[in-house]
Amino acid sequence: MNTAIDWAYASLKNISQVILIENPISGLLILTGIAVSSWELGLIVLIAATIATATGHFLKADPELTRHGLLGFNSILTSMALYLFLDGPDKWWIALFGSFISVLITAAFMELFKESTLPALTLPFILLTWFMLMIAYRFDTFILTNDLVPQFLSHEKLDQIAVPDWPEALINGYGQIFFIQHNLSCVLILAAVFVSSWRSGLFVIGANLVAIAAAYLLGADHVLIGKGLYGYNAILTVLAISVALPSEQRNRPIFSGFIAAILSVLITASVSAWMQPYGLPALTLPFVLTTWLMLAAKKVLPEL
Repeated sequence: MNTAIDWAYASLKNISQVILIENPISGLLILTGIAVSSWELGLIVLIAATIATATGHFLKADPELTRHGLLGFNSILTSMALYLFLDGPDKWWIALFGSFISVLITAAFMELFKESTLPALTLPFILLTWFMLMIAYRFDTFILTNDLVPQFLSHEKLDQIAVPDWPEALINGYGQIFFIQHNLSCVLILAAVFVSSWRSGLFVIGANLVAIAAAYLLGADHVLIGKGLYGYNAILTVLAISVALPSEQRNRPIFSGFIAAILSVLITASVSAWMQPYGLPALTLPFVLTTWLMLAAKKVLPEL
């Protein structure tokens, strides 16, 4: 971390590590995709990535953790979620403060999970975001958007009359990893995966297709399918278990990815229902739970 280029590369890797990829070009493509959707959101991500790099550097973290972007990816997601789910003039500083706190929590979870065979993944982002959103019910500086309204499950009605927007469903899953629905942004995020590895790109396309098909056949809300809300956790899970795992642990990556994609759809539906009475988004918890289940099962079923 001796030059400006080192800082830039580390910050871009903070962004690319959200999709379990360590590649500054991928990070730049993702940042561009986010900025295309919203320049303000792009600026938030750029600042959050820099804050994460600076925090790791000045607080004397292992230089390898900072260099590889492992301390910053939760900061990216946390800053985006807080900026999008909060309203009012204070959401900027809250989002950026969240990006700083996220580094501390990520470091803490690294220590807590050190003896575990399971990775913390995006759990620090999930817990911190939920925690800070719930503060809105006690502090008036935190103002929730109208999208986060507690709802009774008994009032839930699935929209299965409208035909799913299939073209949108096919690409929105990639953008929903970063909370965005924008065609060009989604294409750039998918391109970021292909830049890292064409094999990874094919896996995420397959995961998205399987998730969409499973959600439709199981009778999910057609609007939610079109928005990509059943696809993004499947994409992340397949990247984790079929691509990011060491090669010796990937005995049947296609089979494992297929099972994981379907499982992620079921868990997404369940987690969303659990969170609905609290007015909280599911975020990437289905990805974390599905990945943990698959990795733990592999310990007992090595051919999985």
